[in-house]
Amino acid sequence: MEFTDPSDDGQVLRCDLTWLTSRWTCIFGQGCPGIYADRPDDGCCTHGAHFSDEDDEKRVRGYANALGPEVWQLRDEGLRGGIVETDDEGERKTRVVDGACVFLNRPGFAGGAGCALHAYALANDQHPLETKPDVCWQLPIRRAYREAERPDGTTYLEITIGEYDRAGWGAGGHDMNWYCTTATEAHVGQEPVYRSNEPELRALLGDKAYEQLAEHCEAFLAAQLPLLVHPATAAHSAD
Repeated sequence: MEFTDPSDDGQVLRCDLTWLTSRWTCIFGQGCPGIYADRPDDGCCTHGAHFSDEDDEKRVRGYANALGPEVWQLRDEGLRGGIVETDDEGERKTRVVDGACVFLNRPGFAGGAGCALHAYALANDQHPLETKPDVCWQLPIRRAYREAERPDGTTYLEITIGEYDRAGWGAGGHDMNWYCTTATEAHVGQEPVYRSNEPELRALLGDKAYEQLAEHCEAFLAAQLPLLVHPATAAHSAD
């Protein structure tokens, strides 16, 4: 569905309510098999994270300097060899060490497995979206932009909020052995995505737009339209 951004009438929000009302939740450490069969403990951290822009990289660098050895297993390696590398297409991303992101704490680490930046945020009463690369805290929500034209020749910015599915990764998505958004194992959330990921959606949309989106999602759920339930949520409910 679409609605005009209440904070900017030059923007129209196009939102996938089927996805936003699904019961998807991140199951890292709770049965997630990882995106590659030979790296089951990595979750989706095998390739590292591409930075969205210079500000994103600068912010992550700042938090990396604040991480202590109690939350970052590869701290010495990160400080010695750096946390950033450039991929084959010249894009900057977090460095991969021993097959996965330099910030990924491996199983058996005393501070706990998983993202060191995430662990730091929780230990310091911050939300992980403040400390992690943009792509990490946004996934699997996808925000896309398009300049659209009305029949009268005027234009507006269309902002799409939807599911970052396997196809969103391009050709590389075919190489993944497992991916969470379409897997029934991950559609076990206690709340729909628009509630469980409320902080992320507020950061992506702004507070006024989020409040209006939440109203649309609630109306959508109240309508109880079975054909518009996310397929993975419906399949899990049927099990």
